[in-house]
Amino acid sequence: MRDFMAEFGVLSSYPRHIVLLLARCMIAYGFTFPALMKIHDIDATARWFDSYGIPFASITGMFVSTIEVTGIILLTLGLFTRFIAILLCFVMIGAIFFVHLHHGFSAAQNGFEIPLYYLIFLMIFASYGPGKYSLDYFLFKEGRDV
Repeated sequence: MRDFMAEFGVLSSYPRHIVLLLARCMIAYGFTFPALMKIHDIDATARWFDSYGIPFASITGMFVSTIEVTGIILLTLGLFTRFIAILLCFVMIGAIFFVHLHHGFSAAQNGFEIPLYYLIFLMIFASYGPGKYSLDYFLFKEGRDV
């Protein structure tokens, strides 16, 4: 049984880099429309942030929008993945606490379910890196131990 589990562990590790690539691209895609909406009308974003009691709404709106748009590009390329994943984790924590938490868990009621999933995926990227199919791998030898 021990040999079977060892062999299964080796076989199941083969697609991990493809899974990391697909996960990075899906999370980046998930950020695309909200980020573009925020950056398209930064004044409306500041008013929206202010309505939720987010401190320094104008500055925070620009900061969050910039992180999200930058995150889309960097996650897709797999460049500076750990760094941008950590920044996006803070954005998701803010989204959970300021916007979604009072709606409960369910995504159907605009709860924190989806931002929590994003946060967990981003923590995976921050912990394990981008995988082999990334610019981090080719430029910085990042993730060669993954």
